[in-house]
Parts: sequence; C-alpha cells; structure tokens
Amino acid sequence: MTANTPLDAIVTDTAPGVDAAVIWLHGLGADGHDFAPIVEQLQLPASAAIRFIFPHAPMRPVTLNQGYVMPAWFDLHGLSLDSREDEAGLFAARDQIEALIARECDNGIDSRRIVLAGFSQGGALALLTGLTHAEPLAGIMALSTWLPLRETIFTQMPPHARQTPLLMAHGAQDDVLPIAFGRQSATRLEQAGVAVEWHEYPMAHAVCAQEIADIRHWLLRVLNTAA
Repeated sequence: MTANTPLDAIVTDTAPGVDAAVIWLHGLGADGHDFAPIVEQLQLPASAAIRFIFPHAPMRPVTLNQGYVMPAWFDLHGLSLDSREDEAGLFAARDQIEALIARECDNGIDSRRIVLAGFSQGGALALLTGLTHAEPLAGIMALSTWLPLRETIFTQMPPHARQTPLLMAHGAQDDVLPIAFGRQSATRLEQAGVAVEWHEYPMAHAVCAQEIADIRHWLLRVLNTAA
C-alpha cells in the first residue's frame, strides 16, 4: 500500500455537524476495531460533535516477529531504545496519516480541531506525524509508547509543534514496552520545549478506566468543548 492509497478506517461521528476529529492509531497486530469501543466509553457530552477515525494499518512482515505478516504501521527490529529503526517505513506511514488529516481538512475541519492519537506502535507514529506536521493540530495523544527517531525528529519540528498539547500515558507494569520508554521519551520532549502532560497508571500494556477518564477531560479541554 502506498501513501496515495487511502487507508480503510472505522469512522464514528458523535453528533451531526462535526467540527473536530480524532484520528486514533492502533498498536502492532491489531486493527481499527481495537479502539473503536472507546468512543462510547469516553461518555462525551452531547455538545461534542467529534468524528473519530480508526484506520487499519497495512499488512506487512515484521522483523521482530520473525517476518510474520501482520497489521503494522512500520517494521520493528527490536523493543529496546537502541534498536535499529525503520526510518523509511516510519516516513511512509506518516504520509498515510497526513493524507487522513488532509481529507478531514478538505471536509471542512480546521487542523487546529484535529487530535492525533495512538497506542503503542500507533503512538510512536502519532508522535512522529503530529510533531512534524506542517500545520498546527489541536493535540497529540501518545499512549504506552515511545518517541521514534529521537536523534533526528527535533530537526524536523516546526516551531508551532512545541506549543501543541501532548498527552503521554503509560502503565507502570507494562512488560511489553517498559515504562522507562515512556518516561525517557517524555523527558526528551520536555527538554526540547514540548508541552508534555504525563500520566502513569498501575496497569500493564493496556488502557484502564482512570486513563479513559483523563483522556476525556484532556480531549474536551484541547477541543474547547464544555463537559
């Protein structure tokens, strides 16, 4: 699948006349259905007319999993902070997500009303795309994830990216991506002047009820929607 091929996605509008969008990227091996139920779980107010978009990652072999073909935004060579990164795959995936952002802008939603969210591998892609996007976004949500291309990403960030609200959250008992990944990523971003809101929860590589409540409050705040 190329950047010019639109990604299939699950789309849910919370009310007629949407004026905001949340593009939510799933983790490795999952698909858009993984987080689709969160729309109901967020219990958003009737005043929140938000389009939630849950795209499906393309199928591709993943080196970390012995070349097994699965839904993946980009290839993974390892799960350590010094593992080799699939730079070409990351940029190709970024192009696909930017095409989704452009489509919503063409539909009349201002980029400043678009939130880019992601979990695990999807969170890494959300960080890369959101922090390097040419136009300001409403916010970036990076859950149980890490900062990709940490040696070069800051040279590609436009000035407005440092003012983009960024929510990062991680489970203290995460045995897939240790919480050190998230903490170190948040520290690097803060040192670069990015406005990071950091949360930790007593959970594994997952999402918990308190986290969903915190996401709800953060979303309503960055989208200027009354609770």
